[in-house]
Amino acid sequence: MIPLYRFRISFEDHDDVSRDIDIRSDQTFQEFHDAIHKAIGFDGAKSSSFFMSNDLWKKGQEIRSNNSDLSKGSDFKLMEEARLCDFVADPHQKIYYIFDPVTQWAFLIELVRILPAGEKGKEYPLCVKSSGEAPKQYPLIDIPKEGVPDPENLEESLFADLLMDGEEDNDDLPADEQEEEGDEALGEGVDEEEYDDIEESSEEDSERE
Repeated sequence: MIPLYRFRISFEDHDDVSRDIDIRSDQTFQEFHDAIHKAIGFDGAKSSSFFMSNDLWKKGQEIRSNNSDLSKGSDFKLMEEARLCDFVADPHQKIYYIFDPVTQWAFLIELVRILPAGEKGKEYPLCVKSSGEAPKQYPLIDIPKEGVPDPENLEESLFADLLMDGEEDNDDLPADEQEEEGDEALGEGVDEEEYDDIEESSEEDSERE
């Protein structure tokens, strides 16, 4: 008969939230990891580590989900290769668990009971008790609406800004220069003598033809 471990898992920063999970002693830390995230509703794809701890939660042996970011020679075990019974050495064994190196979710795990065997017909690991609502794994961030243009009016807003920029630049010029600049923009900056020269040239060209 294979003994059954009952672990109580609680958030370090949310001590009113806990889950009790039964798991066979011959199952792996990878199965334990998956059961924890199923019980709290987290996506367990991020890297994580279990640390076998003493009564003061001092970290000891590390059991990791992967070895991709570890230097050679580091003292660690892989979750998928480590069985619980090979590391549990105390009837009240404590385990410090860290999930996701970016957000640093931390959990306190304690062995609260050892059962002779699991019940027939039940699959383990199994969450047998749930207390409190788990926090959101990825908290929503409120984006202030002030200063954010309406996408439907974005083009109109940009066009208005361009017109305003042009008017501001023109306002900096003296009044007479503003008038000249406006005339040139409309094609009225050519004087009368230039028009006469253009008309004479056109008439001479016609007579030659």
